[in-house]
Amino acid sequence: MSFVTGPEEDSWHPVMTADTTVASYWLNWRFFLCAMWVLTLMTTALILIWRKENCSKRESDSGGETNTKTDSCLYDDETWRPCLTGIHPAWLLAFRVSAFAVLLVLLVVAVYVNGGSIFTTILITSVTIYFGLGSLLSMRGCYRYHNIVGGDRVDNVDVDTEQGTYVTPAHGESSSISVPRKSLYSNVEGPDARQPAGKWAYAFHIIFQINAGAVMLTDCVFWFILVPFLAIKDYHLNVLVIGMHSMNAIFLLGDTAFNCLRFPWFRIAYFFVWTIVYVIFQWLVHACVRLWWPYPFLDLSSSYAPLWYFAVALMHIPCYGVFAFIIKLKHTLLSRWFPESYRCLR
Repeated sequence: MSFVTGPEEDSWHPVMTADTTVASYWLNWRFFLCAMWVLTLMTTALILIWRKENCSKRESDSGGETNTKTDSCLYDDETWRPCLTGIHPAWLLAFRVSAFAVLLVLLVVAVYVNGGSIFTTILITSVTIYFGLGSLLSMRGCYRYHNIVGGDRVDNVDVDTEQGTYVTPAHGESSSISVPRKSLYSNVEGPDARQPAGKWAYAFHIIFQINAGAVMLTDCVFWFILVPFLAIKDYHLNVLVIGMHSMNAIFLLGDTAFNCLRFPWFRIAYFFVWTIVYVIFQWLVHACVRLWWPYPFLDLSSSYAPLWYFAVALMHIPCYGVFAFIIKLKHTLLSRWFPESYRCLR
């Protein structure tokens, strides 16, 4: 295992600067200021979620007509279909299963090396859960896709997802006369022709957007802040550390290139909630047990702690924005290169 973790003397062990189990560590202005910012941000995020996640509550207006779908709405097939009609859903399934297998192996090795510590594996655990759930949804989607385009004829109707559907002419009618209909997965279909997503699909979409921001934030902090610091201290990165802070981003970006998931800006609130829950959990654990902090800027013993917390909170916006820009660039390029087969909602 040493070829993965590197020599013990080169491993990075954060220094415990203060005893976190004593009351004086928490009863001071630094903690109260940080706690005020955290609670304010949590309240703002929850209000944003409550106001925006209302697609199911606005089905019709006072006149009984259906309202236009909002960005919070999600259709079931968006979780498993590729963004190009020429790509079979099985390819996305194969990618997700492969990513899940690699990340699961990496997670098991990390837990074994770190003695079961969840502090350094929580992000890769979240990404692994994403690909595990995505694999299940893709399996179900491939089954549905197979039933639709498997060549079966039901009630005298042939179905073709790329060319649309048509009714087989009755006896005596000209075979050249057919009634074309909209394809089940066509870009021009109406929103009511598709099944709305269930709770697992919504959970998958939310996990995707949480991981998108979290991967950008964590990897940027690691590669641009911690790694230069470690280089100054003559520490050497091992294969495990590099894998944990690179494979998650590589696989997530690969899945983003394949999938049809949207990326509404308001769901940055889930990203904030995820980070806040992690911070509060860290506070509770360190208040009970004297442990090292997984990230130095979480340490409340420094007089600069409030500034660090505020800076990391601000970093959420550009990190989430970078991923939103990547998806926007994907929409722009693929819709230009493949105008007939690109089918993501923009």
